[in-house]
Amino acid sequence: MVARIARQQLSMQPRSFSTLNNRLRVDLVQDMYLKEIRAYKPTPLKPSDSEGHVQKFSAPKVPQSPEEGDIARDLKAYEDQQVELEGQASSGEAEAPEEDWFEEPEDDDEVSSGASH
Repeated sequence: MVARIARQQLSMQPRSFSTLNNRLRVDLVQDMYLKEIRAYKPTPLKPSDSEGHVQKFSAPKVPQSPEEGDIARDLKAYEDQQVELEGQASSGEAEAPEEDWFEEPEDDDEVSSGASH
């Protein structure tokens, strides 16, 4: 009975030792990681850091406003124009006859029969 208890204790020790060792390793890696994170200090940003990466802002030129006299003259010229309708000839032009641009294709039978005559 004592031998059996001793064997059980021996078989349990490696398991508990390896489990404890894995926990220590995890904690060791985690501790190193947290230590590095806590020690990290980012460099402070300076106003001159953006030079060379960003263009300087310059306001666009102010557009020139149209002159009131030109608008009135242009409006008057627009109102004086005659309305042109499609299909109607202008007052000084003769109406051009409408041409038929459609060409009917010649049948092969007519071409071959006409060549044999």
